[in-house]
Amino acid sequence: MLRRQILAIFLAIAVILFGTQTPALALGGPQPPLNEPAPNFTLPTNTGDGEISLSDYRGQWVVLYFYPKDFTPGCTLEARRFQQDLPKYEAINTQILGVSVDDVDSHREFCDAEGLKFPLLADTTGEVSKTYGSLLTGISLRHTYLINPDGILKERF
Repeated sequence: MLRRQILAIFLAIAVILFGTQTPALALGGPQPPLNEPAPNFTLPTNTGDGEISLSDYRGQWVVLYFYPKDFTPGCTLEARRFQQDLPKYEAINTQILGVSVDDVDSHREFCDAEGLKFPLLADTTGEVSKTYGSLLTGISLRHTYLINPDGILKERF
């Protein structure tokens, strides 16, 4: 009986301490707050444009998604789905931007192999992923952020 009570107390403490945090916060660190300006960044891209800044897309909605690794099953499926729906996003003035710690060459090969027509950004230092609470042991965690045309972070998934 005492063992059950102790277990119940520990469970209650765990819920209080961790139950109000998103899994991403628990894993990747603090995420930027909603309804505040999204942290700006500049990263190299595979598109031949050299570097892209988030601020380049002011006036458009942005779906900013972080993913672990090019050519992995889950990441490939996610990228294919964004590509499949790209015309729908473009029709509503929305830009897709993918971010991982892979380098530009890996992104270029991944886009060529999968026919991806949206930019993938090379966060090789992990700094941008960390700023967005999406870095764990050198890998970008799978998170998606919706940023409005004024640069305000509206949703995270």
